[in-house]
Amino acid sequence: MKLSGLLAVLLLLCTVRISSGGSHPKPACRYPPSQWCRSLEIAIACNVQKQCMELNATRPNLAVPPVSVTLYYESLCPACRVFITQQLFPTWTILHDIMTVTLVPYGNAKELPSENSPFTCQHGEPECRANMIEACIIHLSRHSAFRIISCMESSADVLRAAQSCLQLYAPSVSWSSVSSCVTGGLGRQLMHVNAVMTRGLNPAHTHVPWVTFNGEYTEENEDKAMSSLFHLVCQLYKGVKPPACSGAPVRLNRGFC
Repeated sequence: MKLSGLLAVLLLLCTVRISSGGSHPKPACRYPPSQWCRSLEIAIACNVQKQCMELNATRPNLAVPPVSVTLYYESLCPACRVFITQQLFPTWTILHDIMTVTLVPYGNAKELPSENSPFTCQHGEPECRANMIEACIIHLSRHSAFRIISCMESSADVLRAAQSCLQLYAPSVSWSSVSSCVTGGLGRQLMHVNAVMTRGLNPAHTHVPWVTFNGEYTEENEDKAMSSLFHLVCQLYKGVKPPACSGAPVRLNRGFC
């Protein structure tokens, strides 16, 4: 039996079990739309099985690796903020099935042998704090991290927006856990890892935002990314291009009321 057929059978069986058992009432949907198709259980809980099956039918071949995009940046760098909010996040929102994003907040910072002030940053102490907050959020919130970071970077005040953006996109992650990460040793460890990753770039970075694709940096790709990251990701993906890349309409078997 094909995987799609097996999934359909599983969906049907699970739906029957939930609807027929009086002692097993259908759970309420407690998940944001971005997670509805993350698993079979969530799809059933949110009553979107059919829609998720249709979505899966149009997804690219999972055997083809996605385009790996890694951004080395500073939290308060104006150019970094523009790239995140106007290029990287919008592109990922549409093409997340064929690309992965890794965020490395550090940029032009310097790591110092000091317990009280282990880092100095291009835009001062507020940026060092914001870098560490974002590093902790990335570590603690996992799948929701990019949405939180984009929310922060698109705000008028990155630091002030941190807590509300976290509550909006990752309500299960407490702000106290982020604060503990920042003030404790974990935050410094995370920033040290980012420092090592940034220092290990080859060629060495000369500015931020600094973007690598599948672990490699070229000026040509950087120029393309700054003007149209969306088209570059479509170009670099080796599998069958998703409909969004060609602009071709997708016919789905939809019903209407």
